[in-house]
Amino acid sequence: MKIAKDTVVTLRYKVAELTGKLIEESREPMVYLHGGYDNTLPAIEQALDGHEAGFEVQLSLQPEDAFGVRDESLVRTIPKKEFPPGVKVGGQLEGRTDGGDPHVFHVMKIKGDTVHLDGNHPLAGKALKFYLKVVSVRMASGEEIAHRHVHGEHGHHH
Repeated sequence: MKIAKDTVVTLRYKVAELTGKLIEESREPMVYLHGGYDNTLPAIEQALDGHEAGFEVQLSLQPEDAFGVRDESLVRTIPKKEFPPGVKVGGQLEGRTDGGDPHVFHVMKIKGDTVHLDGNHPLAGKALKFYLKVVSVRMASGEEIAHRHVHGEHGHHH
């Protein structure tokens, strides 16, 4: 079966810096609903579209095609007294962008009376290599299409 809109794609992946330094490798296969549901990067969907199980590809993506360019307006320093208890470096908390929209921020460091937060994706601003291998392709169920994500093994559970 060919990868097309409303198919469920199972793949193994590696993500590396352009120098080849490995950032992440899938332990379990990644499963996503193909066809513009924002379940993976658009450049990955484009590269896999029309291919079948067994297909392998290496993509080199610039930041704007991967996890975006860094947005320094998403870097914050807040007083520790405003910081919720129990959240540590490496943790996340919800805050607001300058425009007032809800946004997830990562706790980068706690120094003295201040907490340093970053709302950028950890890989934002980086050019990356993706190594992808398609393990399987199947038709999505009506429920998966309606919910806009995969259910079952390696997918979303309700």
